Amino acid sequence: MKRRDLIKSLTLLPLAGNFLSIENLSAAPFAVHQAEDKPMPAIHRNAFVMDGHIHVMTRELLMKTDIGQRYTDGNVDLPRAKEGGMDAMFFSVYTPDVYYPGRFETKNTFRVLNLALDQIKKNNSVIELALTASDIVRINKKGKIAAFLDLEGGFDLEGDLNLLRAMHHLGLRCMQLTAHNTTNAFIDACNDISYWGGINDLGKEIIAEMNHLGMVINVAHASNDAILQTVEVSKDPVIYSHGGFYNIVNHPRCISDEAAKAIAAKGGVIGVQFGSLFNNPKYYAWQNPSPAAKVTVPKGTRPASLVPKPNLQTIEEVDRELLKEVPLNFRGTIPDEYWMHIDQLAKVIDYGVKLVGEDHIALGSDLDGGPELPHEIKDISDYPQITIAMQKLGYSDQRIRKILGLNWLRVIRQVTEGKG
Repeated sequence: MKRRDLIKSLTLLPLAGNFLSIENLSAAPFAVHQAEDKPMPAIHRNAFVMDGHIHVMTRELLMKTDIGQRYTDGNVDLPRAKEGGMDAMFFSVYTPDVYYPGRFETKNTFRVLNLALDQIKKNNSVIELALTASDIVRINKKGKIAAFLDLEGGFDLEGDLNLLRAMHHLGLRCMQLTAHNTTNAFIDACNDISYWGGINDLGKEIIAEMNHLGMVINVAHASNDAILQTVEVSKDPVIYSHGGFYNIVNHPRCISDEAAKAIAAKGGVIGVQFGSLFNNPKYYAWQNPSPAAKVTVPKGTRPASLVPKPNLQTIEEVDRELLKEVPLNFRGTIPDEYWMHIDQLAKVIDYGVKLVGEDHIALGSDLDGGPELPHEIKDISDYPQITIAMQKLGYSDQRIRKILGLNWLRVIRQVTEGKG
């Protein structure tokens, strides 16, 4: 499994009062530890900084490590997160596609959720679990990072609502609807079989239940039709946590202008991922992946991707296979002419701002999830580089604050606290 290959402006919603108070609060200095050799603009130091998609717990699960300790590899640990000025993150636990054939997806989801809770508790001096936007603000006031639990990958390929409710009881507050890159029993993935023509009745039930529970709905990895239908059905804004724009790189994982505008019109947010594959046309052309044919099967036929393949492996054997790729970082060599610089990533952010407005663009780096990072970013401690790049675009402090985190906070407040 190579993860990287599996792959106008609108007025602010009626929560302007809440938004302004959040912005004022975000100007208060949080406890930021700056690496001596890495520049950090004052706006970054004082802003509320939240990432919409950071991978955690895969390495901790398989390598028995502790996210509170500094690693010599990978992109993310808590010491480096503090150095990067992080105030909050979508603490994204991951159930990869390799667990699906043996139908281990549910078991893996619950064990990584439990491990995430254990790791947060173990490192309570640095990080705390947040269930609402108010929790995030409260945790930040104490100088700690807020962890907002998010699931990427299938919690259950059949979409059992009882399992969804159980995860909510554990503290999960955001979930990607698709089973990562796999079409499941209720929604089509963007680069797998198009079976449902978007979402089906079960998908609508799951969306309604997430609205009822106050869970943020994540449509990253979903097909274009599925994104549009989810936005229409959901009573709350939805997010696209991490990706690029199809009009810049025509990779199936990138979002169309149509879908981005729909998400924004509903008050949602699009998170820009940090990888070259989704954001750098030169790199994408150099890779020259063969475009996957879109497969549609007749309704009434069970999707092939949902039929477990003959698999006698135990979950421990699957763990050992996945361990060979941990940490889930890009390990290739990129020639200088194809290696993306931070200015290109800033141009992608600017494209999004011009397309849907500054209230609907944020950052979803996908750190520790395999992206080919810009030349200037080696790990999460380099996060201020994206702020520097936005300053070079001539962005106002207000716009930078929104993109760095306030847009995420606004959506979380509306979904988890019903304040719109």
